[in-house]
Amino acid sequence: MKRILALQLFLVFTLMCIPQMKAQVNTVSADTQWDRQQVTLKHTLEADYIIRIGDVDNLGFGWPEDFDPFCGRMSESHYFPWDAHAEDMPGFDRILLSSKFKPEGEFPCGGDGYSGSYNPDNPGLTRPVTFTLPTDVLRAVAIKNAYLQIFIDDFQAPSFCSKFQLFINGTRFAEGEKLLNAIDQTGPVGKLLSIPLPEEFYNALVTNNFFSFKIDESTGAADGFAVDFIRLLVNRNRENTCKGDIMGRVLVKDTETPLTKAKVWLADNRSTITNDNGEFSIKDIPAGFEIISASSTGYADGTTAADIGQGNENLEVIIYLEPGENTAQFNNQQVSVGETINLKNIMFDQGKAELKTEGKAELDKVIAFLQANTNARIELSGHTSSEGEANLNRSLSYKRVKACKDYMLQQGIDAGRIIAIGFGPDRPVAPNDTEANRAKNRRVEMRFMKL
Repeated sequence: MKRILALQLFLVFTLMCIPQMKAQVNTVSADTQWDRQQVTLKHTLEADYIIRIGDVDNLGFGWPEDFDPFCGRMSESHYFPWDAHAEDMPGFDRILLSSKFKPEGEFPCGGDGYSGSYNPDNPGLTRPVTFTLPTDVLRAVAIKNAYLQIFIDDFQAPSFCSKFQLFINGTRFAEGEKLLNAIDQTGPVGKLLSIPLPEEFYNALVTNNFFSFKIDESTGAADGFAVDFIRLLVNRNRENTCKGDIMGRVLVKDTETPLTKAKVWLADNRSTITNDNGEFSIKDIPAGFEIISASSTGYADGTTAADIGQGNENLEVIIYLEPGENTAQFNNQQVSVGETINLKNIMFDQGKAELKTEGKAELDKVIAFLQANTNARIELSGHTSSEGEANLNRSLSYKRVKACKDYMLQQGIDAGRIIAIGFGPDRPVAPNDTEANRAKNRRVEMRFMKL
């Protein structure tokens, strides 16, 4: 450890002697005053509202010439910010360590070098903080979408067995946790991550004066991480962003066998299907870290992080799916990992999202299943028929599965084991041509992501 520390201090001194370089802004973003610690912008091409905290300076190292953090791929490898600067807001531009981290602990998956140098009196290595973004400007705004953007650095959950948790306004955000825990930023290097916010948070955005956000690690792993800046984009115009294309393959783990007709999807639920060679392509993805997931019946879900830069020269990604060796019993029937079933008796009044007694009884079966299968993780998806406006139906379907998830959390199920998605009319199982067929499309489904 002493040898590692000596090397680190040498690198710090070396980097301090290198003049910092400023990036050239190529994006349409109006967020160009990167030296400011807090920025609020209205009615821009990129979004109706942009709220940023933290300066845009690559953890104090500056940007290489021609590098744009909103359009480029990962930053160049750098050292870590050992010294905190007085002008930086709390939690930015320094290494953060799990609130459960202990330097004398055992780390079966190893850890990064500087974690062993943790000292509670050193402000350059600190515990997670709660970041707060001012949202008073959003009072009474009609929110169509919202994205949380974080320029993250040195997250390595796959390598160090970390399990990051995200809290928004004090509430666990499992869908966002899934994204962070798929990222492996060796280097260390930085990259922009955009997380779609579900509408359960919209009301707080337009009624509260602040929006709080916290990242922590739940196991005490020796996986320090850093944040350069955080942005909240409200009513983002996806077309006015730097975009790139990605190609990839879905393969069976350890055999390299291609998986045909595997489903592949992005964090915003855009999806595609693999061809006979297990290949897929997706165009016009906003630049940044993109978390790409894949599923196929009989296989546990797989996820990887793609480094999307502007253009079509992004590296191919490979998603490995592990065959599900175990089956389980749900409601007296055998189920397999990757399988999707329809949850019967979860019905709602027209235009409503309040659970009925019959629905709670059906969810009690799911709760019993999760209690009996402690490694299982599920996805709950809501679906509607095609009557009415599509976006309203998507909203309604999400509120319904969120009501299901909330009921299960109240019974003690961990939030990280349930992903809730509202697809609205986008995935019908029957034509919407008769009332009988439309009734089939109004459903809640459960997919077994892991058993």
